[in-house]
Amino acid sequence: MAKTTKNSKQENSKENNNPNIQVKTKQYKMLFGVLLILFAVGLLISFISFFVNGEHDQSAVNAFDNRNELTENWLGKFGAYISHLFIYRGFGVASFLFVKLFLITGAFFALQLPVKKLKNTWFWDLFAIIVLSITFGFFATTLPELGGTVGYEMNLFLQDYIGRAGTLLLLLFGIVIYIIFKIKVSPDAIKAFFEKKKKDLSENMSSLSQTENNDTKTAYNLEEYAVEENDLEEPKEEEPVLVSKFEINKEALKPTIEHASEIQLEPTLKTITPVNEPISKQEPEIIETDDDAFVIEKAADEDVIVENLAAKLVENFGEFDPTLELSNYKFPTIDLLKEYSTVGITINQEELEENKNKIVETLKNYGITISQIKATVGPSVTLYEIVPEAGIRISKIKSLEDDIALSLAALGIRIIAPIPGKGTIGIEVPNKNPTMVPMKTVISSARFQEAEMELPIALGKTISNETFVVDLAKMPHLLMAGATGQGKSVGLNAVLTSLLYKKHPAEVKFVLVDPKKVELTLFNKIERHYLAKLPDTEDAIITDNTKVINTLNSLCIEMDNRYNLLKEAMVRNIKEYNEKFKSRKLNPENGHRFLPYIVLVVDEFADLIMTAGKEVETPIARLAQLARAIGIHLIIATQRPSVNVITGIIKANFPARIAFRVTSKIDSRTILDTQGADQLIGRGDLLYTNGNDLVRVQCAFVDTPEVDRIVDFIGSQKAYASAYLLPEYVGEEGNSVNLDFDISERDSMFREAAEIIVTAQQGSASLLQRKLKLGYNRAGRLIDQLEAAGIVGPFEGSKARSVNIPDLASLEQFFINEQNNL
Repeated sequence: MAKTTKNSKQENSKENNNPNIQVKTKQYKMLFGVLLILFAVGLLISFISFFVNGEHDQSAVNAFDNRNELTENWLGKFGAYISHLFIYRGFGVASFLFVKLFLITGAFFALQLPVKKLKNTWFWDLFAIIVLSITFGFFATTLPELGGTVGYEMNLFLQDYIGRAGTLLLLLFGIVIYIIFKIKVSPDAIKAFFEKKKKDLSENMSSLSQTENNDTKTAYNLEEYAVEENDLEEPKEEEPVLVSKFEINKEALKPTIEHASEIQLEPTLKTITPVNEPISKQEPEIIETDDDAFVIEKAADEDVIVENLAAKLVENFGEFDPTLELSNYKFPTIDLLKEYSTVGITINQEELEENKNKIVETLKNYGITISQIKATVGPSVTLYEIVPEAGIRISKIKSLEDDIALSLAALGIRIIAPIPGKGTIGIEVPNKNPTMVPMKTVISSARFQEAEMELPIALGKTISNETFVVDLAKMPHLLMAGATGQGKSVGLNAVLTSLLYKKHPAEVKFVLVDPKKVELTLFNKIERHYLAKLPDTEDAIITDNTKVINTLNSLCIEMDNRYNLLKEAMVRNIKEYNEKFKSRKLNPENGHRFLPYIVLVVDEFADLIMTAGKEVETPIARLAQLARAIGIHLIIATQRPSVNVITGIIKANFPARIAFRVTSKIDSRTILDTQGADQLIGRGDLLYTNGNDLVRVQCAFVDTPEVDRIVDFIGSQKAYASAYLLPEYVGEEGNSVNLDFDISERDSMFREAAEIIVTAQQGSASLLQRKLKLGYNRAGRLIDQLEAAGIVGPFEGSKARSVNIPDLASLEQFFINEQNNL
């Protein structure tokens, strides 16, 4: 029965992922949306026709099945019936809101918009329909069409219990609820509105009084001028009056001038702006003084915006969605991962009993008695927790590690004395028949699926058979080490697979460095979805060491750029920055953008150090120290992180470490700063630490065909135009040394040095030191001169320089050609 259920679930999941079914679903949604839009238009036509021809159609409504009965509704009998149902027997005039609801719902379905946003619209519109229906029923008792039967009956019901006054108060309360929660009118906004009106009114009154005073002064002066003119006996030719200090309005001149010929108004005179005309910019206030030459100007106050602009943008457009460009992206399905038949822990009672007896007997031989023992069976290891009798020294049990391994005839006995957080001592014994942990079991587990982490990683299962999930963002960098063939590359694939199953392409980008050239090549198929690379590079997966150096320095530039954005946004980490950007508080025109997490994965770090040396160490050290807050995280895998591979500065910034099986205790201490990795059994058995306790985990196994199916599924979907482009980095040519030497300035031993280099076919300063008995500085200058001449190649880290001339005869010809060109 269980198999049948499982098979049916798989068939359903396959049907859901079938592209033909998905296309049909979209077509049905579009068809349903168009139907709703047409129904809304029909409702509107029938409603309008009801108020025109409703009285005539009253009798036809009850005879719906009688074809001989005629109706005048524009939508026929159906229109007459449905308008009678909604308006007369329903909610009255408020039923017109149903037209809006059906129209919006149909548009959402037709345009394939998320229907969840409609819940709020439906709730408040239905609330408004009920409140309006009762309100119209309360005030328009003689017109039943306004409030409908619902409004009329509900009014009668309410008035029977709370009276007419109580019903009115209840209606007012409903209207206030709608205004506050739907229209979102706050008390602060109301207060600011009245204060602004009061301020505008006071300013208008003051400007009016100021205008009247100016008019009075002007009138008085003109009357005085007119009196003086009348007192004169001899008539003189009238001259135009020039007004320089006042802007005169024609309205102000009426009471003081009898004839229009008495004064000439120039055509350039300004008029006073009417009080009620809207002014876009507030003019500064002029304060009058006794001295006309002295003017006091008071700057106008700035306009105050009561509502937050960011909140307004969020209300109008919603929060910014970084996944909008690939909104139809589908995460990989779980059935892409292989399902193994041997899944789950099988408890062998005989094996457990036998191991328990041997442990008790071995300890008893050394005078150690046990009061209690408990076994916890894991995928590959069983933990035996023992409680020794009082007075037994823990160090004595710890020293018997090899003796217990000998009695059990088992490899990789590990004693935890004591177990952190418990008053017991743990003895880990490998199972005779270890169980594989498929990637499918950890990905489909509730612990991983419900993990609320920024970058969740499902590593595998612990001894207690619990899925072990960690957050890469909190590590913040991960160091993986172990001997060859113990599971490092599979562990990297498990990390990348976890992130592909959990994060959208807009949220995380990978920078993959693969010196082996074969481990990470599968991820080339998701280049335009998840990978990041330098501009003008073909392959996103980096295999060339020179490109690694440029990429690491480019990541440092990206880190600095991101810190500048965080500084301008006044936040401390990438999570706060992205939340602020999503809530539209940061302007993209100022350079702000959504920042995805960047995960740098290096498969074999020791090879980079051997070939590139310090050029890799410096940017790695910078990123390890500073990149945590801006979302750049490092995952470095190597065989043995000794001091010459990973320096102390880099290692100190990798508190999270994973150790697979190593061959010696010294190697274990190099990785974990404690022993234990030498007692693992291999094949994905690992120890994880984040600076505190060690956790033993059986790493999840993900095979190459599984990864291939996952990247094929992602790669077949719509992608971005290109991979995520990192900032361009231009390397300093020749390590900032000017190699344009003049031939006349060459060293006297230049020719001898060239002959030695060509003969040995090895371009190194140490060779010249030995052969010519020179100091290091002079030998180094000779090498630089040989490189400028083109005899040896550029610097290549710890490797010797290449020699471009094959033999001495070619060298002689080189010097002859050089002399001829002078």
